[in-house]
Amino acid sequence: MHDTLPPPDHDPIAAEAPYPYQDLIGFRLTAWSEGHARIELDLAEAHTNRHGIPHGGVHAGLLDTALGFCGCWCPWPGRVRRAMTLSLTVNYVGQPRGRRLIAEARQTGGGRKSYFGAGELTDETGALIATATAVMRWRGNGGDLRGDPADAHGR
Repeated sequence: MHDTLPPPDHDPIAAEAPYPYQDLIGFRLTAWSEGHARIELDLAEAHTNRHGIPHGGVHAGLLDTALGFCGCWCPWPGRVRRAMTLSLTVNYVGQPRGRRLIAEARQTGGGRKSYFGAGELTDETGALIATATAVMRWRGNGGDLRGDPADAHGR
C-alpha cells in the first residue's frame, strides 16, 4: 500500500495539529526526524513554582513530550505514529539561566512494540537542566514507519 517513498516536500511538523496540552503549556515542536525530536518553550510566569523558578513538572512534561515524538516521526501525509509512556525517569541537575527551555530526545533502541529514548533539557544558553530516559510503547501500527491513518484532528 505504501511501498513508495513519501513526497519529498512533506513536512510532518507542519502537518502535526496542536493538541490541548500543547496549547495549555505553550511549547512548540521545532525539529523532528526519524529517531529525533526537539521541543521548545518560552518561559512565562505561569510555568513557575512558588519559588519563582520553572516547575519540575514543566521539565518532565517537555522531556516526556520530546521522548514521545522522537519515536513517532512519520513521513507519509495523512498518517501518524502514536506512542504512550510506560516509564519515565527524570534527573534534575540544574536551573535555567535563560528564558527558553529546549528538550531534545533521541530514540536509542527498541523492538516491534516498544522503544527506548534518552533526552536532555537545556536552555538557550546551553545550561543543562535535566536528563531523562523513557520506555515508550507504540500504539496501533506505530512501530511501522508508515503508522496509521490520521483521525479528523490530524492525530
